[in-house]
Amino acid sequence: MSVAEVIDNARSQGRTLLTEVESKQVLHEAGIPVALAVFAPDSTAAVQAAEKAGFPVVMKVVSPDVAHKSDVGGVRLGLESKKDVRLAFDEMMAAVKAAQPAARIEGAAVQRMAPAGTEVIIGMSKDPQFGPVMMFGLGGVFVEVLKDVAFRIVPLEPKDAREMVREIKGFAILEGVRGQPGADLAALEGLILRVSKFIEAHPEVEELDLNPVLAYPDGALAVDARIVVGG
Repeated sequence: MSVAEVIDNARSQGRTLLTEVESKQVLHEAGIPVALAVFAPDSTAAVQAAEKAGFPVVMKVVSPDVAHKSDVGGVRLGLESKKDVRLAFDEMMAAVKAAQPAARIEGAAVQRMAPAGTEVIIGMSKDPQFGPVMMFGLGGVFVEVLKDVAFRIVPLEPKDAREMVREIKGFAILEGVRGQPGADLAALEGLILRVSKFIEAHPEVEELDLNPVLAYPDGALAVDARIVVGG
């Protein structure tokens, strides 16, 4: 489906929050590197999706009522076999139901587990005065604890992306420290610019979060995505 069709489908169901599968689908269509996920309504479908993706896999709950999946036991990492997937699916559903009894649970998103990399975040929110504002920083727990981020107003120029990457306090981590390889800075800058163009092309997008994006010495990949659209 096209970006417009995915968004129209969500709106027809009364949703403004796209599922992870939908979010990654529209970003992939826009040329943004994401770890594509497959929707599985039950454990049998999850096993089939895992076999197709290739082990190890990651599984995450799909629910219109769960915004932060890891907080309610809705994420399972490093599943190595069909048995692991089947068991993890059932355990995850039980955990989410226990944590949020009223949540509507549709199934799970299954994707191949990406190699470890340096975690960064790329996001967008809308400011009442300035409109869409993009954010870049170190991802994972770093963004919550250190609040080490840079902001720019959309649309971005190449120099904006270059400056955003370099002005965070943790830039040394991206350069490579203590023998660790540095991140592909050009890939990160290109990803920021592609997200900016996506936001320009789709003003109906109200919020966007790619967290984490895994930065490698030879590229970058968004492994989690969240998109909120206007009603």
